[in-house]
Amino acid sequence: MHNLKELRKNINEFKKKLKDRNVDFDINNFNEKDQLNRELISKKEKLEQEKKLLSKSKEKSNFEKSKSISQEILTLSKKQILTQIELNKIIFSLPNLAHKDVPIGKDEKSNKLIRKKGNIKNFSFKPKSHVELGAKEDNIDFETSIKLSGSRFVILKDKFALLERALTNFMLDTHVNEYKYTEISPPLIVNEDVMFGTGQLPKFEEDQFEIKFDNADQRKFLIPTAEVVLTNLVRKSTIEKKLLPRRFVASTPCFRKEAGSYGKDTKGMIRQHQFYKVELVSIVEPDKCLDELERMLNCAESILEKLEIPYQVVLLSSGDMGFSAEKTYDIEAWIPSENKYREISSCSSCGTFQARRMVAKYKSENSNEFVGTLNGSGLAVGRLMIAILENNQNEDGTINIPNVLKKYMNNLEKI
Repeated sequence: MHNLKELRKNINEFKKKLKDRNVDFDINNFNEKDQLNRELISKKEKLEQEKKLLSKSKEKSNFEKSKSISQEILTLSKKQILTQIELNKIIFSLPNLAHKDVPIGKDEKSNKLIRKKGNIKNFSFKPKSHVELGAKEDNIDFETSIKLSGSRFVILKDKFALLERALTNFMLDTHVNEYKYTEISPPLIVNEDVMFGTGQLPKFEEDQFEIKFDNADQRKFLIPTAEVVLTNLVRKSTIEKKLLPRRFVASTPCFRKEAGSYGKDTKGMIRQHQFYKVELVSIVEPDKCLDELERMLNCAESILEKLEIPYQVVLLSSGDMGFSAEKTYDIEAWIPSENKYREISSCSSCGTFQARRMVAKYKSENSNEFVGTLNGSGLAVGRLMIAILENNQNEDGTINIPNVLKKYMNNLEKI
């Protein structure tokens, strides 16, 4: 969320930078709502002051006058609340501004390749897709999952289920033991305030799975990513500066409707309604955000390096970044059956954008300031499985187990 005073002060600059994020900011509409809101607040405050002065007088004639003012205040309050709601709709829908390091562009065509790592294997046979590999002994079962839940779900069996668990445990151990993230086991259901805090609501409501409760005071949602709960661990709090940075990691199921991806990746495990992900979140001083982003990126990359999966790192353009991000790197793993790289992680700095929505601060030398927040996949388990299966396959359909995973898979050499 943006600072309202800064928005007013530099409104033309905001319009220009929001255009880089593919948003046409209607300045006239904003100014109209903002001006009306301030006028209503000012009128209400003057009437409240007038009423306060009248209450000190003992003259009977002032009683009716005070009663009339109370009615005016009530009318103004109702109008001001409605105006504030309209103003908030505008403010809450504005994405974060792109950092100056970010390439300007409308979509992924303007993304910038940063580096490639690893050697792409030359197979002596045509590599199979993960769907084909999983069909060999029905270890990736889409048909049964459709009967149970519908499309975009999957059932993993036997050693493939073990591989999923092994990858999760391997990544958690790496991030906790080597990179000193604190492991969290969070709730999978959160309220709308929490979803608002990280930017999922109100703009992306159509992508969320809402849970219906009887007589619930608040709406509840299945988490689309552990970023939501991990970042909100510091909501409505003020942290001692000496306790920063704070780094969290969690492995959770994630739930997304994928409402905006109709027709995309309908086959296989690339795009699911339910999937597992190991998520990294950092809470830092704002001026440390970009350094922390590089650190987080290196943590995520190391997983692919340890597993010997070829990958590339891409800096996203202003038009391709997520709503809350100021700067984002995507890590894309090589998928042999598609003969291309596919996204397996996004690591983003959000600056103070989410902190303003969460009212999350830290104690600086002179005052309380908003923290900086970052999040990144460390990594997406399903997509990492695809990369493991396809890059380590043999002509007979067996899969070689990467050395670092063997201890997590009962020392199996292959499946």
